[in-house]
Amino acid sequence: MTVEVWSDVVCPWCYIGKRKFASGLAQVEAELTDAGLDVDFEVSYHPYQLDPTASPGAAGPVIDAYAKKFGGPERAAAIIANVSERAAEVGLDFRMDRALRANTLLAHRVIWLAAEPDSPVAQDVMKERLLKAYFHDGLNIGDPDVLADCAAEIGFDRDQVYEFLSSERGTDEVRAELEVASDNGITAVPTYVVNGRWAIPGAQEPETFAQVLRKMADQAVAEQA
Repeated sequence: MTVEVWSDVVCPWCYIGKRKFASGLAQVEAELTDAGLDVDFEVSYHPYQLDPTASPGAAGPVIDAYAKKFGGPERAAAIIANVSERAAEVGLDFRMDRALRANTLLAHRVIWLAAEPDSPVAQDVMKERLLKAYFHDGLNIGDPDVLADCAAEIGFDRDQVYEFLSSERGTDEVRAELEVASDNGITAVPTYVVNGRWAIPGAQEPETFAQVLRKMADQAVAEQA
């Protein structure tokens, strides 16, 4: 079974949804194991940019970006407080007071790189590291040096990642995936597409994810019989 996750690195609900989805998936996998059933879930991450117009190479406080988008500093602070509270409920420590909004194209290219067959790091692990870099560490995830450092921390060769980012490799592929999202009507993230058939929008509760995954797993088992 395939689960394609369309998300951005600077989307708080994408990080929260990642935790909730993982909980729902673990629940279903445990049920299948207890029942002696063999169903594999292949989860992959695909790019979406909340702000594709963000200037490459530039970064600024996220609260300023929120204030501009949502109608002023007070509204921005309220939104940040709300998502930080929701994040804490799933064990995430958001430090959006130091988060730096940046163009995410380079970050998506590194996540794409992690999905390549010869990657030393799982794509999920790379995605997790960059989400943490943005929401907790206050790092500029639009900076090639920062991205190379993050990748090196989890098993990539730093020089190879920096060289990759200095080239155009993966750029066309990431842009093509961004177009796929647009062509398929994905206008908000996170969006989870199961087996190319079921779309689950938003950071749903774990049981909601589990219900869909359970149903698709039951269908897969029936087809194997």
